[in-house]
Amino acid sequence: MNNSVTGTARLLGAGLRALLVLTLVCGVVYPLVVTGIAQGLFPGRANGSEIEADGEVVGSSLIGQSYTLPLKEGQKTPEPDLKWFQGRPANGLGTNSVNTQYRLVLSGATNRSADDEELIQWVKDAKAAVIRDNSVGGYTVEPSEVPADAVTSSGSGLDPDISPQYAHLQVHRVAQRNGLPVEQVEQLVDAHTESRTLGFIGEPRVNVLELNIALKDLTAKR
Repeated sequence: MNNSVTGTARLLGAGLRALLVLTLVCGVVYPLVVTGIAQGLFPGRANGSEIEADGEVVGSSLIGQSYTLPLKEGQKTPEPDLKWFQGRPANGLGTNSVNTQYRLVLSGATNRSADDEELIQWVKDAKAAVIRDNSVGGYTVEPSEVPADAVTSSGSGLDPDISPQYAHLQVHRVAQRNGLPVEQVEQLVDAHTESRTLGFIGEPRVNVLELNIALKDLTAKR
């Protein structure tokens, strides 16, 4: 009987020691090492790829932002602030319905098929809005000029980038709204166009937040 109790106590003691060692190694040492390596080699990415402007963090290069006007009385959907470059539509999975303190957009695709009638109508409405908003005096957007990323959301619904084609399509409108020469805004887009990663991964892209920060700096110098 005593041998049985002693054996059980030894097993419990060994199990407890194993638990403590694994907790220390996997729960303390390993996370500290990984965090230290990340902070040492990739501090920007480890801290959320933050973007700063005027000495303050204004967003992340990995998450798209909306540039809209304040809601008017009785209005449910804010209108785009057309003095800024606009990103992709962010329909995603819809708005947050759990924590109503904040107006969040949930990450995810719509999961609708290509022949879904509501999705088709979304695309048609978005295309009409792009043509209407970006057609200004002396410049008219043709339907064939509207790229796919201007009228569809990404898989996450939070894409921070747009295609150079969509950025250039917005140049005349942004220039007019901000009283800037078209050529100067074109140069701004070109300067913020990133090539394919390693020359073959992905597509050329323009980060909308970084572009709008540069636009703000440019208008401040006028």
